[in-house]
Amino acid sequence: MYTKSQPDPVRLEIFKNLYQFIAEQMGIVLQNTAASVNIKERLDFSCAIFDASGLLVANAPHIPVHLGSMSESVRSLIHDKSDTLKPGNVYLSNNPYNGGTHLPDVTAITPVFDEDGKQIIFYVASRGHQADIGGITPGSMPPDSTTVEEEGILFDNFLLVKEGNFQETVVRELLLNHLYPARNPDQNIADFKAQIAANERGVQELRKMVKQYGLETVQAYMKFVQDNAEESVRKAIDVLSDGSFIYEMDNKAQIQVKVNIDRETRSATIDFTGTSKQLNSNFNAPKAVTQAAVLYVFRTLVDDNIPLNAGCLKPLEIIIPEGCMLNPTYPAAVVAGNVETSQIIVDALYGALGVMAASQGTMNNFTFGNERYQYYETICGGSGAGANFDGTDAVQTHMTNSRLTDPEVLETRYPVRVESFCLRPDSGGKGKHCGGNGVIRRIRFLEPMTANILSNHRFVPPFGLNGGEAGLVGRNWIQRQDGTQEILEFPATVEMKPGDVFVIETPGGGGFGKVS
Repeated sequence: MYTKSQPDPVRLEIFKNLYQFIAEQMGIVLQNTAASVNIKERLDFSCAIFDASGLLVANAPHIPVHLGSMSESVRSLIHDKSDTLKPGNVYLSNNPYNGGTHLPDVTAITPVFDEDGKQIIFYVASRGHQADIGGITPGSMPPDSTTVEEEGILFDNFLLVKEGNFQETVVRELLLNHLYPARNPDQNIADFKAQIAANERGVQELRKMVKQYGLETVQAYMKFVQDNAEESVRKAIDVLSDGSFIYEMDNKAQIQVKVNIDRETRSATIDFTGTSKQLNSNFNAPKAVTQAAVLYVFRTLVDDNIPLNAGCLKPLEIIIPEGCMLNPTYPAAVVAGNVETSQIIVDALYGALGVMAASQGTMNNFTFGNERYQYYETICGGSGAGANFDGTDAVQTHMTNSRLTDPEVLETRYPVRVESFCLRPDSGGKGKHCGGNGVIRRIRFLEPMTANILSNHRFVPPFGLNGGEAGLVGRNWIQRQDGTQEILEFPATVEMKPGDVFVIETPGGGGFGKVS
């Protein structure tokens, strides 16, 4: 049994795992029913459950940048539509100024009503990266966008399912009626339906749980799980010290962060004052992304097996000046903020806390396509070393956790060949503990296509800590069919002809400690 203030430890463990299990079930449904390679093969999606006020309770171990920001999307829906929410409704949102990350990441949100259909007791949500959502380049990850409109179609708490009826005509019209329309609306709609199905699984499982344990107990343990996460983060804060860090990106923008630890209240203030102003490029990170990066870092400092949830944020005060690149205002372009700047925020925080050297600090976002094909992938690199561990070779670091498409699937679905994919020797920084190595990926094109690379750490190397050396910077270049080579800028768009090879060399992680 439990009291209103004290959970039963055994039941706390059971419920903690039950909530996570429901999110995992949602993910399995989404993977199995999605149409795009991006969701089905690369697993670029996340599922989570939220309490009645829209606060994150539990998630499956999917994509950190999604999970830490989705709560803002749910709370935006509650704020905007609370009077009109009905059983059987599902809403769609990718608005970067309302909890979204960037436009390709589209979130389906389903309110979960009680048996009488009168009171909302939970929310479930699934966020999937669409292979194309419009915009000025195929794949919707344009390297040179300057406004959010150039990055695709914006959904702001759009009613996708109205009392059980899928609004296909309206959603198709929205996908096509845009200055830069979606290139494959059939695939978008198929993936939206998969997200609806994933959410429905979450609804069914939550109702089953309520039937078995009773609503009062289920909701009480939701709060207990959040309280447990809060206490775990406070324990982690107890052993931290104040610190600050300034980290420059390839585009000369800088992230500045100061962490102050309050021993009495067992809390931390994370202040980004001094960070560069909103940029004319697309490396602006929406506020929800910045919050997700902070949440991720403090969750990784916790030794206990707790779900990432709203409780982790309670001991943290996050100061992000409005109008800076980590809290931009409409219509700032943001497509790289989610994937690139988020990684820099994480490394800057680890640097300020003295915990770990920089990882590759980029997702190496590679997109290619034309009117018929659109594809997107992120490419692994080296992770940073710490006080008692080496970095890892060839791994997706920090804010991304997606898989790379199997060569057989990629070559079956698209007119390309994976010519080689190997480790990049000696790219990790040396130190008492060495940084992980990056990789070299070579893709040969068999048809004319537009290819894009959106990356960082092509000029500024990933830092080492405590005397450890920096990791090697990455390189992007083209080997043309006639044997000539073209070195590309860190964000670049290029026309590929049959026989041309796109080569991406990813950065290594920084080393930690001097070599003795």
